[in-house]
Amino acid sequence: MNKKLIALAVAAASISSVATAAEVYSDETSSLAVGGRFEARAVLADVEKDNNKTSSEVSDKSRVRINVAGKTDITEDFYGVGFFEKEFSSADSDNDETRYAYAGVGSQYGQLVYGKADGSLGMITDFTDIMAYHGNEAGNKLAAADRTDNNLSYVGSFDINGDNLTVKANYVFGGSDENEGYSAAAMYAMDMGLGFGAGYGEQDGQGGQDKTGKQAFGAISYTISDFYFSGLYQDSRNTVVNNDLIDESTGYEFAAAYTYGKAVFITTYNFLEDSNASGDASDLRDSIAIDGTYYFNKNFRTYASYKFNLLDANGSTTKAQASDEFVLGARYDF
Repeated sequence: MNKKLIALAVAAASISSVATAAEVYSDETSSLAVGGRFEARAVLADVEKDNNKTSSEVSDKSRVRINVAGKTDITEDFYGVGFFEKEFSSADSDNDETRYAYAGVGSQYGQLVYGKADGSLGMITDFTDIMAYHGNEAGNKLAAADRTDNNLSYVGSFDINGDNLTVKANYVFGGSDENEGYSAAAMYAMDMGLGFGAGYGEQDGQGGQDKTGKQAFGAISYTISDFYFSGLYQDSRNTVVNNDLIDESTGYEFAAAYTYGKAVFITTYNFLEDSNASGDASDLRDSIAIDGTYYFNKNFRTYASYKFNLLDANGSTTKAQASDEFVLGARYDF
């Protein structure tokens, strides 16, 4: 496979269920496809109990996602799109979530949609957010830069002499939530296997206060043969981590993947710190994770994932938050 396409495929692993969607209707101008996933996930980790005690328990984190995608040709070079995706949790219906609900228009110059859609910085965190379960702990994003509603979003992808340039920009209208903000990002994937990207976002009303969150991301990746390597760096101001408003934070994530036949092995390292704090309390995220996934075919896979949590339990970090995690999962995409 073309190295550029390998890099893009790894970076877009989080939306692979859309790629397997089945077309259920089509005519001369319109089409409708249904897709999603059934995913069973058992998580072994420490759980908080009374009197500041913990107990190792297996939690059911299984979920189901169902999505519907529609497209219609308006003219030869202009089309309309709509997309909806809902996630259902096996444990508690309160955790059910409408992940996407948007509609818009597109052409060779890009696609513009409004509704609940992706922000722009997710394209950058996708460089390292490639694990079956863990990872992406250093890539926490502002709500306006992540998947959110009341969102006007643009994305365009352009071929440049065999390389690929993708640009994204979005604006989130404040409304009653007072989370007005925006983000923008660009990614350039070269045919020789090198990819890099950068993005920036801002959001008002952080932590229920009159403060503006600011966030800058940079990422790079390289694909060679069956290996994929990537790194992510972020610098943030006034972002919410563990329900606390952090004035200044910096973080980074490194990821490596190796494909052997139908098996993929991945490891990541995540670190996020409070730049204004000192001592152990300054470490907000610190972990190493490994996982292995076996693809029986394009629709079914199984995986095992383990996170070595390097945080120490202290005044701001509970024993459960500092515990390791082991996950077994099986996923069917349709």
